[in-house]
Amino acid sequence: MRILKATLLVCLCFFTYIQVQAHALWIETATYGKLGTAHDVKVFYGEFALNERDAPEKWYSDVKDFTLWLVAPDGKKSQLKTIPGQAYYSSSFTPENEGVYTLMVSHEAAELGGTTKYHFVSSAYVSIGKSSKVDAGLNENGLKLYADNHEIFAKNKPVKLFAYLNGKPLANKPVNVASPEGWSKEVMTDENGMLSFLPLWPGRYVAEAQNFEKVTGNHNGKDFDAAWVGSTFSFEVK
Repeated sequence: MRILKATLLVCLCFFTYIQVQAHALWIETATYGKLGTAHDVKVFYGEFALNERDAPEKWYSDVKDFTLWLVAPDGKKSQLKTIPGQAYYSSSFTPENEGVYTLMVSHEAAELGGTTKYHFVSSAYVSIGKSSKVDAGLNENGLKLYADNHEIFAKNKPVKLFAYLNGKPLANKPVNVASPEGWSKEVMTDENGMLSFLPLWPGRYVAEAQNFEKVTGNHNGKDFDAAWVGSTFSFEVK
């Protein structure tokens, strides 16, 4: 009986690990906005490449309790109110200045996946006016993906992104890129944390970088021996 219980516990932990690893948190919002006009934002959790968007009550652990932050071009940071929907949380903001606005989420799940601590991160950008230059320093997420210039990219033309971890390039690591057609591919970063790929279809894409470390600690009263962080960045292709 003890052996059976132990086996079931191991299987449950493994299932939880696989389930969490397969899912991600991401932000969807239009690339461009207008001064003085409310701009909509949606936050999803699920599997983008499979077109799976989980209902908030099915999100892992307490991930639904995330905080959505907005950073204006001048560096002013504010928390946005989020409202649960059938398959996402919605929010909005009204831009008061021209420039590129940064949207951020960074949430450590309360529960461990087995003995692993999970940290869900996401970023998105909105261009207001003619400016499209991204100030990556305004994004406080430890692991982040971004493009130097925020714009709607064109299919069959290279898209160049950068991945950074704690202020340093995420060098020689795979980044998963998924398209609205169900296509996904791992693209390696170079020594500068840069990756490039050719989008073949129009629509919204989601790129995800991950980092896994064997570290020990205590999280909400439970010991862990590994820490995982996954960071997403969504963008549009025309």
